[in-house]
Amino acid sequence: MNNDKLKGTVDDAAGRVKRQVGEWTGDTGTQVDGAAQQVKGKAEKAVGNLRDAVNSGTTRDVDTDRDIDDNTDRESTRERE
Repeated sequence: MNNDKLKGTVDDAAGRVKRQVGEWTGDTGTQVDGAAQQVKGKAEKAVGNLRDAVNSGTTRDVDTDRDIDDNTDRESTRERE
């Protein structure tokens, strides 16, 4: 787990707590702050996931996705025949 993912996880959890406390107390400002912190955490986790994928070389290629779609189409055609 890289630093972005770790920081994102912490921000997401802290934001959830803030948002929930705001809901319990009826404080909309705290709810908004918590929701914003959650969004920040989710964005940091996404950056961390992207960095991990780039560093490990496991990013999916657009051509791979296209190949999968082509194979699925061929199987569907066979089933109809």
